Amino acid sequence: MITRLPLVIVLTFVFAAFAHAQTSTASPSPSPAPKPGMSRAQSQRAIIATERKLWEAWKNKDMKAFRSNLSADAIMIGDSGVADKKTAVSAMEGMACEVTSYELSDIKVTFLNSSTAIITYKSAQDATCGGEKVPPSVWSSSVYVMRNGRWYAASHQETTAK
Repeated sequence: MITRLPLVIVLTFVFAAFAHAQTSTASPSPSPAPKPGMSRAQSQRAIIATERKLWEAWKNKDMKAFRSNLSADAIMIGDSGVADKKTAVSAMEGMACEVTSYELSDIKVTFLNSSTAIITYKSAQDATCGGEKVPPSVWSSSVYVMRNGRWYAASHQETTAK
């Protein structure tokens, strides 16, 4: 037993030195994390600009803007229910809306992570759709997702303001 004690002590030091060498010389990751394509401020400006572009498209009956700025899996929520992108754009094309004016205020963009954000705001609008006056003021929210370096609207909902 006494002859094995020096061997155990030596092996303990060897293993301890080996373990220490592995932790202190850890290799760097093979590739650094990619840098985001846009700063938070740039993303915020892009989201607000896209939301305004979609309101302008509604006013001008420009369905092409909706097709190109809504994500493929977009969901729209309104007083008639939930609709996917294709159904919502088709309904908008078939609905006779006359938008005299609109104004967005109280705009706030909240980032949930680097590729998802929510924009909230109040809108005042003077419009009729299908011969009926739309609510003069609504609170709105839209969810935006970053895909392939670009922000797309993935969901939108409105609540009549009181």
